[in-house]
Amino acid sequence: QVQLVESGGGLVQAGGSLRLSCAASGRNFGGYSMGWFRQAPGKEREFVAGISRSGGGTSYADSVKGRFTISRDNAKNMVYLQMNILKPEDTAVYYCAASLYGWEPTYQHTFGSWGQGTQVTVSS
Repeated sequence: QVQLVESGGGLVQAGGSLRLSCAASGRNFGGYSMGWFRQAPGKEREFVAGISRSGGGTSYADSVKGRFTISRDNAKNMVYLQMNILKPEDTAVYYCAASLYGWEPTYQHTFGSWGQGTQVTVSS
């Protein structure tokens, strides 16, 4: 089991950038696929991006493809989400999560160990 703590959220203008970080503690971080999810007010939580155990495989929601980049540093037990060209519709609480299975959207129901989330607000 891993414990996850997100940071890096904030208020940014449309077109700006933010970098979210997720610090993991616990055993065998490298044995987990990692993902970022988000939940906007009144909406269900949705998959944003996923990354394989080695970092060699990544997957993105269509709404963020080309603007967001997920990465990980297994030596530091860290996962990152670089968010560029932010839009007001990206406003949400962002969570990182871990899965013992895959990193694609197909496996989103397998993610767990949710952190507390970090708020991202994009103003127009």
